[in-house]
Amino acid sequence: MSTKITEECINCGACEPECPNQAITQGPDIFVIDAARCTECVGFHGEEACAAVCPVDCCIPDTNNEEKEAVLYERAKVLHPEQTLPPLEQLTSKLSRFRS
Repeated sequence: MSTKITEECINCGACEPECPNQAITQGPDIFVIDAARCTECVGFHGEEACAAVCPVDCCIPDTNNEEKEAVLYERAKVLHPEQTLPPLEQLTSKLSRFRS
């Protein structure tokens, strides 16, 4: 699932530069996450970077858009063809929230 930003967003902007996929932009009222670009930071961080820096905890899982780790990983590879990500089976807990 992608991450979404709730209406509790205070527009601080802390999340936007943390996203490795440039999925976060300023919307008309609050910041928004483009689900087509969100990888839940799989391949980059062990948790969603936006949620880690949000001071009001408004970056939450979008339960209406559930996706498996493999789908998120493949999206990350497409979005970042210039980077060499470790193979999916070699991701650690530092690179995917799906790993323990």
